[in-house]
Amino acid sequence: MIEFYLQRGNGVATYMQLVQQVRHALRVGMLQPGDQLPTAKDVVTSLAINPNTVLKAYRELEHAGLVQTRPGLGTFIVGELPAPPLRELHALSRRLRQWLDAAYAAGLEDEDVDALIATARQQLASEDIA
Repeated sequence: MIEFYLQRGNGVATYMQLVQQVRHALRVGMLQPGDQLPTAKDVVTSLAINPNTVLKAYRELEHAGLVQTRPGLGTFIVGELPAPPLRELHALSRRLRQWLDAAYAAGLEDEDVDALIATARQQLASEDIA
């Protein structure tokens, strides 16, 4: 089961952080159709947020066709998102962790790492356009 977390002050609305975490978990195979999401009550308790925030996130996911709420039973994953094959995913994840270890060992902080990744993605996107 997914365990939600919040990054306060990052400029992303709380409900959208929950949506993104579910989408990310689907993309990397942590969640699959049939898996149950935590109840709204459990999320509210663990994150100390408004119940309407959780319900908004779950409605957004339902609208996207990724989850289905079954009254009295909970909210379940019903959709999928494109994901690389598991073998490739593990290899890429391992290499990314090695890169992150090197970046942090070199003294970079989270914002530095985020900036490097964003810059590399922008450069790739501009090369694709050219």
